[in-house]
Amino acid sequence: MQIKQKPIHIRKIIEIVVVVLLIVAALTFGYVSGVSQGEKNTKNIIVQGVTNPQKNESPISFDQFWEVWNLLKTKYVSKEGAGDNQKLLFGAIDGLVGSLKDPYTTFFPPQEAKSFSDEISGQFGGIGAEIGLDKQGRLIVIAPLKDTPAERAGLKAGDRIVQIDTLDTTGLSSEEAVKHIRGERGTKVTLMIIHDEKEGEKKVEITRDIIQVPTLEFKLVNNEGKEDSRGSIAYIKLDNFYEKAPSLFQQAAIKTILLGAKGIVLDLRNNPGGYLDGAQSIAGWFLPKNDLVVSEAFQDPALTQKLFSQGPSSLDNKPVVVLINKGSASASEILAGALQDHKKATLVGEKSFGKGTVQEVIPLKEGMLKVTIAHWLTPNGNLIDKNGIQPDITFTEPASTTPVGTDPWMEQAITVLVEKMK
Repeated sequence: MQIKQKPIHIRKIIEIVVVVLLIVAALTFGYVSGVSQGEKNTKNIIVQGVTNPQKNESPISFDQFWEVWNLLKTKYVSKEGAGDNQKLLFGAIDGLVGSLKDPYTTFFPPQEAKSFSDEISGQFGGIGAEIGLDKQGRLIVIAPLKDTPAERAGLKAGDRIVQIDTLDTTGLSSEEAVKHIRGERGTKVTLMIIHDEKEGEKKVEITRDIIQVPTLEFKLVNNEGKEDSRGSIAYIKLDNFYEKAPSLFQQAAIKTILLGAKGIVLDLRNNPGGYLDGAQSIAGWFLPKNDLVVSEAFQDPALTQKLFSQGPSSLDNKPVVVLINKGSASASEILAGALQDHKKATLVGEKSFGKGTVQEVIPLKEGMLKVTIAHWLTPNGNLIDKNGIQPDITFTEPASTTPVGTDPWMEQAITVLVEKMK
């Protein structure tokens, strides 16, 4: 007896149906997965001449930009000048950045970007002065550095620079000014400055040199402010907050403790700033651990960062007077503001410069962008930028008749400190 098998074609049909179902399932899974990834990683494709509104922003048409571009290409008298597309593009980017009216946000074309990188990487030839813009956008000396051609030529914090050689500085950015002021060692640059509006313009010729930035001076002084190896007051003059500042300040702090100083005068006059972590590190010698030193406020409030004291707090119990002037800027304002807000020091002098912003340097495909990304706030939430730090005791610049070799600012600081030490 024979057993009959099921027709072979039915088995095939079943196999084909299973395969089709598996293929459909795979395609469905791939589609859903692709849509999900696409929503997470959306890419905007920008087409020249076509409006490309960003999320949550009103649509902006670039028609007028391209209209002006084409008019320059066809109408401008110099075909050679308007024919340089790269130059036109860089000019457009520069105008875009300039519209923010922020002296610290700057676009560097490739060659200037290289020069900027070279300058911040080591020693450079120049006059030794920190340059910036005041509230009116005028070029000024923030602070001359100690023992540099600028200081020896008599430049002072707050001096307006109206001309560099034959170049009028009106509308000039601080970076552009620095580029013209710096140069090879031994060469000369002539500055036209205004120290006092009543005195008018004054021409100052300065010979450039290799600038090696000083950092710290330490000495013991007595109650009259005179240097004395057995004095009870530690005088610490901090010139900047660059890489050597924290280690040099550590040495000064240890000397202050070992030599038995009863009080401290911290001189931040004409200190243009430096690295943020330097200010945080030095503040830690005066403030208890985990006390707030400064806040960084970004465009997105959720990104706000707070920097706290890391200790060792070894100078926490000593009376402190901090000297500041209009040449005290950036990191020096952070330190002064932190000590003032936590009532760890009395500030004597004049209102500081008011440079309280954070910049990030971003390399581009061609060139570089230095952009302001955050504001600095003191522990009490006070905005440093453009406001500066107001001293507890105001002491303005003394008259020019002050005897040579005397320092009325220092004398005032000593008077205040001696009273605090009683």
